[in-house]
Amino acid sequence: MSVQLNHTIVFCRDNRKSAAFLADILGLEVGPEWGPFVPVSTTNGVTLDFAVLPDGPIAAQHYAFLVSEAEFDTAFEKIRSAGITHFADPHGKRPGEINHNDGGRGVYFPDPDGHGMEIITRPYGG
Repeated sequence: MSVQLNHTIVFCRDNRKSAAFLADILGLEVGPEWGPFVPVSTTNGVTLDFAVLPDGPIAAQHYAFLVSEAEFDTAFEKIRSAGITHFADPHGKRPGEINHNDGGRGVYFPDPDGHGMEIITRPYGG
């Protein structure tokens, strides 16, 4: 059996709000709540399970999503229309821009809890 990422837990303050935010931007569905988790599954079968971290700081993580050109256009329009701050780079030094790394397009944006979300149309290093 080959090794594949199956799921990861994304800690947040409001699991329904955070799951709905990502699902809306990416055009995905929020799955049914399962125990403490609200899942969002990607088309390659990886699930992001949003779970409430009630106390303490949430350590910001980075999540990158490979999307088609059309999906990028749709997601980027949602980001812009919602007034979500976005950047061409992971350090936030190029606000309001997208990048064209490896001949594709990419953009970074925060989720409601400060996780660094990224959409790209080409894998890096390709």
